[in-house]
Amino acid sequence: MLEKSMKIQLKNGLEARPVAVLVQVASQHESSIYIESAGKKVNAKSIMGMMSLGLNSGEEVYVTADGADEEKAITSIEEFLSGKE
Repeated sequence: MLEKSMKIQLKNGLEARPVAVLVQVASQHESSIYIESAGKKVNAKSIMGMMSLGLNSGEEVYVTADGADEEKAITSIEEFLSGKE
């Protein structure tokens, strides 16, 4: 299991369209992926869960991945949240 702190660097934060893309990125991985913010932890493969976090640009989140491709999953999520993807 890997856990990493990341900063959301998307211009408009995680509104509807970026959440949908993030869920697609997470769903490409076999690992379980969770994102935690302000004490609330949700499945990164759940659109409703991710929308419930209401994350804005500049916020810090903790991403946890557990499974066969956990390193690749963490890297993919980090690339997306940094706006590099």
